[in-house]
Amino acid sequence: MTVSHGLSGYDAFVLECANTSPAPLPQAFGRLGPRNELSGIGPDGKPFDDQSVQKAFTKALDDMLDEDDPDGPAAAGMTFFGQFIDHDVTLDTQSAIGTRIDPRSIRNVRTPALDLDCVYGDGNEASPYLYHPDHSGFLLFGTKDNARDLARNSHGTALIGDMRNDENQILSQLQGAFVCMHNILMTALQEDAHLVPAAFEGIRAQAITEGYKPSEHPFQAARRILRLHYQWMVLNDFLPAFVDADVLKSVRKAFAEGRLPKPFTEDSPIMPIEFSGAAYRFGHATVQNDYELNGTSGDVKLFDMMRKEFHSRPEELNIEFSRLFDFPGNSKFQKARPIGRKLAGSIFNLHFIGEKLKIAGKELSIEDSRKLPHRNIFRDRMTLELPSGQQMARLMHTAEIPAPKELSDHGITKTPLWYYCLHEGEKHGGKLGPVGGTIVAGTLMRLLVLDADSILCSTHDFKPWTTLGAAQDGNFSLGHMLACVEAGRDSIAHASDLITG
Repeated sequence: MTVSHGLSGYDAFVLECANTSPAPLPQAFGRLGPRNELSGIGPDGKPFDDQSVQKAFTKALDDMLDEDDPDGPAAAGMTFFGQFIDHDVTLDTQSAIGTRIDPRSIRNVRTPALDLDCVYGDGNEASPYLYHPDHSGFLLFGTKDNARDLARNSHGTALIGDMRNDENQILSQLQGAFVCMHNILMTALQEDAHLVPAAFEGIRAQAITEGYKPSEHPFQAARRILRLHYQWMVLNDFLPAFVDADVLKSVRKAFAEGRLPKPFTEDSPIMPIEFSGAAYRFGHATVQNDYELNGTSGDVKLFDMMRKEFHSRPEELNIEFSRLFDFPGNSKFQKARPIGRKLAGSIFNLHFIGEKLKIAGKELSIEDSRKLPHRNIFRDRMTLELPSGQQMARLMHTAEIPAPKELSDHGITKTPLWYYCLHEGEKHGGKLGPVGGTIVAGTLMRLLVLDADSILCSTHDFKPWTTLGAAQDGNFSLGHMLACVEAGRDSIAHASDLITG
């Protein structure tokens, strides 16, 4: 096992996969670019080491704190949709900082795919605790105290496919919206059997219809419909919200022509650590200081929304989604922060962290150990040894952005990849630029290309369904789906039976 600085179980797993040949989980985690070991001369004329690098970064990272809330281009809730997607494609056990764990001992490692396994688990036969035993294919939802809460056991633990999706109020209720959307589909399919064959058009239709009993067809149809709409939203709502339009156009063009955008190759890992350890962490910069969940909640900070013990949710915290997402015809919704080198105070300090980080055997103060940017940068430079932003730009044959003054003044000329992606964002209207945008869009689109059941591999021209909220012109977004959930949740068949507790 590789010995590294302050690893969580997830970090250890990622690092072992990236540095071991063959990887413990073949083609899951790995590197797009070269390892980037510490190098260079510090302002004192001596070669950089762990301690001098840590000191060089501290001032710049402390200056990232921002108590203002500027509006970026994306709806505020899209930050949490990004977290939902992240939990769908990566594993994060989040062991205690400093714990070293053999990744080959980790069970239930998911193959990265945009397949909504957080909603469906392994299906109604392998994960029966998610489903009603008598109403075949319907997911459990709601409690006796709150019909809009997730289904829960007697201890308050949510009955969902990934427990991480109950860790804050917005994410938890997004999870619930997808559960409701499935049950709305099941209701529609029960009422109109003609919708079932329509759902089987295109990819692997014969395998679905012949591989399952007729009684299972409605569930398989509902799952496939929701997965295709989810993948549509990732491609046409989430990525445009956070990736520069020209960058996204270039990535799409590459895939449409049957090639991979640089720096991806046929041998590239399915889940690059440049994605999971840096570029996709752009979402940290989009978190606001406060959120208004409904008309009576007032302003709520991120960690005040944390589900500390995963207990049932009181009704007064039920979200009005139109306040956080771009519902059709609604322009009065909260916005995410623009991607840039500033972080909201609500996420800058991780108050729940109780252990000190160690750098080269020396402990950081508990105050510095709780600072999110410090953790991101030190993971990059001293654990994962990610390529710098400039190195990635060269691999992509795109123009480099020099290290900003707050780094170069301290002798740092190679910008850590996470920080570089944020810096790029400032030059692209608060969206990811060529390096960050290509890594994020390229990784997610490649997952779909490699999935024979995905929207990109469909043999028919899939269009979102108007019965799921799509506009007549084909426009569809997460806001459209959530509006459909709001309109249809009270008409779900067997709703009272699906409630737990």
